[in-house]
Amino acid sequence: MGRQQTLGKFFEMPKSSKPAPPQQSSLKEMWGKRPRSTNASSSDQIKDATEVDQSSKRKLGRDVDSVAKERPPKLKKRRIIDSDDEDAVESAAPASRSKSKSKISASPESEASKHPTRKGKEKEVVVDDGETTSGVSGDENDPAKEDEMVEDEDEEELVTADAGTASKRRVHDVDIEGGWKVGVPVPYAALTKTFSLIEATTKRLEKNALLTSFLLLVIQRSDKKDPKSLLQAVYLCINRLSPDYIGIELGIGESLLIKAIAESTGRSLATIKADLKKEGDLGLVAMNSKNSQKTLFKPKPLTVPFVFSNLKDIALSTGHSSQNKKVSIITKLLAACQDFEAKYIVRSLEGKLRIGNAERSVLVALAHAAVLAERERVGKKWSDEKLAARLEEGSNVLKSVYSELPSYDEVIPALLEYGIDGLKEHCKLTPGVPLKPMLAKPTKAIGEVLDRFENKHFTCEYKYDGERAQVHKLPDGTVAVFSRNSEDMSKKYPDLVEQLPNCIKDSTKSFVLDSEAVAIDRTTGKLMPFQELSRRKRKDVKVEDIQVRVCLFAFDLLYLNGEPLLQKTLKERRTLLREHFMPVQGEFDFAKSSDSETTEEIQTFLEESVKDGCEGLMVKMLESDASYYEPSRRSVNWLKLKKDYLAGVGDSLDLVVVGGYYGKGKRTNVYGAFLLACYDPDSEEYQTICKIGTGFSEEALQSHCEMLKPLELTKARGDIKVGGAKPDVWFEPQVVWEVLTADLSLSPIYTAAQGLVEDRGISLRFPRFIRVRDDKSADDATDPEQIADMYKRQALAQGGGKKKKGGDGDDGFW
Repeated sequence: MGRQQTLGKFFEMPKSSKPAPPQQSSLKEMWGKRPRSTNASSSDQIKDATEVDQSSKRKLGRDVDSVAKERPPKLKKRRIIDSDDEDAVESAAPASRSKSKSKISASPESEASKHPTRKGKEKEVVVDDGETTSGVSGDENDPAKEDEMVEDEDEEELVTADAGTASKRRVHDVDIEGGWKVGVPVPYAALTKTFSLIEATTKRLEKNALLTSFLLLVIQRSDKKDPKSLLQAVYLCINRLSPDYIGIELGIGESLLIKAIAESTGRSLATIKADLKKEGDLGLVAMNSKNSQKTLFKPKPLTVPFVFSNLKDIALSTGHSSQNKKVSIITKLLAACQDFEAKYIVRSLEGKLRIGNAERSVLVALAHAAVLAERERVGKKWSDEKLAARLEEGSNVLKSVYSELPSYDEVIPALLEYGIDGLKEHCKLTPGVPLKPMLAKPTKAIGEVLDRFENKHFTCEYKYDGERAQVHKLPDGTVAVFSRNSEDMSKKYPDLVEQLPNCIKDSTKSFVLDSEAVAIDRTTGKLMPFQELSRRKRKDVKVEDIQVRVCLFAFDLLYLNGEPLLQKTLKERRTLLREHFMPVQGEFDFAKSSDSETTEEIQTFLEESVKDGCEGLMVKMLESDASYYEPSRRSVNWLKLKKDYLAGVGDSLDLVVVGGYYGKGKRTNVYGAFLLACYDPDSEEYQTICKIGTGFSEEALQSHCEMLKPLELTKARGDIKVGGAKPDVWFEPQVVWEVLTADLSLSPIYTAAQGLVEDRGISLRFPRFIRVRDDKSADDATDPEQIADMYKRQALAQGGGKKKKGGDGDDGFW
């Protein structure tokens, strides 16, 4: 083992090697440091992290090694328990708890494979398979185990018995040299230092510990009656400036940022663009440009409030000279940047921090920080068991509260004033603050539906082809309409706001409705496809100018007359919905439903829904606590049965690759997406049909890049009918791919079959790459006539096959 450990310091273990036991790596990486004695460790980490950034690598192991070797760790036995090992959790001797602290590996495979066991002066680690009462997540036995959050599954809840200890030690890593005094604005350097450390590791537990430590520092060093420091820090961590429904967004264009970087660093635009093409990360380009710039004096350090207010000024800048004003503010910010600050300023402005920390992780870290701050405030020593329980309880409470009231402006002040225990009492579902919608899981067959809901009461509802609309009425009579992404759509749908009072009964004073806004032909009463709805203006809409009218189909009631209804069954909520609202022809109706429970009846209802212009069915649990409304969860208690999910549906097409889009981030140096086209033998031209960029492995992207690189052109060939597509490079039309699509829709951007159905072209909805067709030449690709026929064959086509629903992008929420 000694030889293997020594080699492990110099050579990266091959991917195919059997990973080392997780406990051997996680102990040193997570808790082997003792940075209390000096700030040298922090500066060393920053230096190492800078090198990692400049070489575009994300490895922390060697950095941890160098720090660990500088300071001999305390000689102390520890036991480690893999959080995935249920047997280990069940078989421990209680006596061992008092002798050792339980450690849990956050990601055994990734940790062990990247960091082989290493030599050191420490006493040998004792691995104990005994029971631990640490905060191992109880998801194994949780009946809600099947449910998923909207965010990626990798962001699972991380609660361990030693989370408090780990976070306490990490405080010294994230703190800046000399710290900062209580009541003084939070230094932006502390936040960016935390970002850099988070970005440098792939371990979820370590990311959690680092962010928890930073937020704990912010809580401890802020005035008790001032929640702004923590509020602004959290907003910067999730790269937002306000709640979603307020609508303050950054997302500054690349050209504007390049101009600001050039002005602030004195480099030419051409140089900046060349560096960007090489690095693939404008934030990294800004940091390198700034750090290579020589200055006569050191600028005044940036603070979190200063950065936050300037970012907000940039986002709110409008008008004729707004571009120049934005460049001026960005230049001012970059001029004051040091170390990592320029990188994260630019990334914040772009709208992507790229540190691998989703909002759910920030919520968990915030909850942990609040619990640890509470522990220090009361001055009591908690056992590992109590700390684990409090951490788990805290994160569950905060996530539950935030799902009902997704506004940090409301939650963070209440958290600081009343603590975790008082959150639920003071933060409840409130009209005017949209909550994230409950989501459904797709299913491929009616048989799966019956298997899932066997011996249980369920209902089937039409899945309308419209736009998700959450309608709020406040006690003062104000009506607001929000999208599935919490965007305020009241100005987009003034007709909905105007016609809604007609369907509300007198007993209804305030409410929150979950519904679908669907385009409708008022003359015939027929539902129209989403493509028609998307033609409506989004801003400055006047009721008298509206051509496409909408009907609201309500399917759930979440709040009524001051009472949240989330914890009532769907059957109860549906009853209240029908008691307090009334249908109005062409304006408001209840979602059509059927409580049938046989395969034949469901099949008949599904076919009926498709003929009526809907996408399929929503199948929902009707009774028991499984039918409670779960905001932001994709639950198996709601299933969607769509025509494009059913077996046998979906035709493949053979399409020509005519353009490519440069990849960013991990896809730097390869093409990240591709422009596809069909071939018209009559006009001898290629017609663009879609952009495809998902579902490719890194190996596949590299292979496609090598195949297409020799075919690059400086501009599109004359026989390519471009339309509105704007790829970064064009290709000789030689390579043919087989592509599967869920559906087809009309598009103003692409030119495929243009004129065969109507003036707009046809595009593919959710295209999926199948394989390269080496046996076909570009001239053998699918032609426009075939594509038009596929479009017309779709059962959802309206108006004699001349109008069809478009991609609503709604599948993530329905």
